[in-house]
Amino acid sequence: MTPYAPSAAGTDDTLDLRLPTGPASGPSTGPYRAPYGPVPEPAARPDLLDTVADWGPVTTAAGVFRLVPVRIERDLRLVTAWMNDPAVAAFWHLAGPAETTAAHLRAQVDGDGRSVPCLGVLSGVPMSYWEVYRADLDPLARYHPVRPHDTGLHLLIGAAADRGRGVGTVLLRAVSDLVLDRRPACGRVIAEPDIRNVPSVAAFLRAGFRLAAEAELPGKRAAVVVRDRALRHAL
Repeated sequence: MTPYAPSAAGTDDTLDLRLPTGPASGPSTGPYRAPYGPVPEPAARPDLLDTVADWGPVTTAAGVFRLVPVRIERDLRLVTAWMNDPAVAAFWHLAGPAETTAAHLRAQVDGDGRSVPCLGVLSGVPMSYWEVYRADLDPLARYHPVRPHDTGLHLLIGAAADRGRGVGTVLLRAVSDLVLDRRPACGRVIAEPDIRNVPSVAAFLRAGFRLAAEAELPGKRAAVVVRDRALRHAL
């Protein structure tokens, strides 16, 4: 894994993480350097997800991992690069200029707090993008029965080198454990990957989720997968 620290959700070529320091749409001028320490920002809206910024870090079989809420001015270039990977774009549908990704992030960052976009930082390296959301306040509730405080996850693994070797499974179990540990009112963690995304569905099932249903959502047929608090240690 290429280091990407203060010193620096398919298969395709590994993304080059040496990202530009200039404007998001400008030419590459050198490595993008940014701190990814636990620096929670003051809450400016209702806390609907029990302060995601304070959830980590946790030790996993893949290394020390934490969720870091996205700051658009810091993270836009990286997330835009991931969204333009064809393996990601096939399911996220956010390929295009930085403005496309920025609009998607800003809707959450400036929203009412029902969804928190995060970088997944593994051993100091941001290598995945996550959305932690209130499934009971999400459009998903129009298409599939949900319960109060059900918490949803969206995930993409940024670099092809981190895919297909079990890292996603390890992190899905770790993050769903974090949800259940940090959100005592939450009885279930839910996800709805595209049913055509077989590697993603398989990763959820290996991480202790069960297949609850298939649902027709806008733009996709989804496999609704659930990790129950009651079955947490059984699966």
